[in-house]
Amino acid sequence: MRYNKLGTTLLLLVLCMMQGHAQEILSLEDAIKIALENNYEIKIAKNDLKVSETNVSAGNAGMLPKATATISQNNNLQNLSQTRADGTKTSLDNGNSNSLNYGVGLGWTVFDGFKMFARKEQLEQLQKLGETQLKLTIITKISDVQSAYFNLVQQQQQLAALDTTIVISNQRVSLAKNRFTIGKASKLEVLNAQVDINTDKVALLRQQELYKNSKITLNQILARDTQLDFKVEDHFEIASRLDFAELKELAEKQNPQIESLIIAKKVAELELKQVKGGRYPTVAVNTGYNFARNESSLGFTTQSSARGLNYGFSASLNLFDGFAQRRNEKIAGLQIDNAALQIDQQNLALESQLATAYQTYLTNLKLITLEETNEGIAKQNLDITLDKFRIGTITTIEFRTAQLNYVNAKVRYSDAQFQAKLSEIALKELAGTINF
Repeated sequence: MRYNKLGTTLLLLVLCMMQGHAQEILSLEDAIKIALENNYEIKIAKNDLKVSETNVSAGNAGMLPKATATISQNNNLQNLSQTRADGTKTSLDNGNSNSLNYGVGLGWTVFDGFKMFARKEQLEQLQKLGETQLKLTIITKISDVQSAYFNLVQQQQQLAALDTTIVISNQRVSLAKNRFTIGKASKLEVLNAQVDINTDKVALLRQQELYKNSKITLNQILARDTQLDFKVEDHFEIASRLDFAELKELAEKQNPQIESLIIAKKVAELELKQVKGGRYPTVAVNTGYNFARNESSLGFTTQSSARGLNYGFSASLNLFDGFAQRRNEKIAGLQIDNAALQIDQQNLALESQLATAYQTYLTNLKLITLEETNEGIAKQNLDITLDKFRIGTITTIEFRTAQLNYVNAKVRYSDAQFQAKLSEIALKELAGTINF
């Protein structure tokens, strides 16, 4: 008998270990790490940043010389005839001629109205813009991960609440059957209890469906197998002392959207600088070494060759281009004005979003306290009602009302915590301080 008990205990331990392995606890920190490594949008943003980093070079800005090597070889097969000055005529069928040219050349624009320097600086600003866009993508994805994660925490809590009500409903069915057996209750009471427990089971099935679908959503954000099973932590940690003035100051300094617009304005200013470079002359120097050889079956010269060094410079100045220069400068100036307006617009929108989210955050904190109190009261009421129901001093309707009030109070309390966490995440996202 002792060995049977020991074997049963070991079997239960093995089953618990297997279940625990299948239902791994995914922490929020691990979820964020997985998203940073796997999420497709983050990977794309990283590659875009690498493109911007690669583009930052003196050669791409036009500061370096360009060297080229060329070679060409041509052959001709023709029927030729010539009449010389003394009247002598010469002809040749299928006469062959060929030419060969090759060489290397070097060209370097040494001055273009400072456009190359503005272009180099513009490429550096575009790299910073890529970094800011990557930061914005990461912050957005972390916000998505946190929202999906705490949604699962809420769904898990609601599952626990519905599991509790199933247990209570089972007790009610058992009590109703016992009362009916001893003649203290009618068959109607048993039927009502069975109807109510079936209603609770339907609600539980719906909640289980929602919970599983929420898992699929989080797995998708993490860019991993959507059918991977796991559990999340079962509690909320909500920051209760966020300061609006501090959040606003941080948002003005490091909000990625504001940063992007400020960099975009600098890019527009550098574009105007490049356009103004068209008012200056462009000076280039060139040099090269070439070899040429020509052969012909007929003519005064049947073979010639030349080789040597060539060098020189060129300069050009735009004197009149149909007022295109002035028009392009005006357009570039308007683009700078638009960039400044977009910064002001985004600052106003950011301030509005912060104020709205902060008010929602404060309201949700108050709701947490209120709903927590309601849950405690509903639990006490249910305990008293259950005791009275056992001794038959209250009706089944009163018991059912107390039961539903308790379940609804737990659901509202969980939802209040979730909504407060969402508003906290929104505030930190706007301020650019969301944890990586």
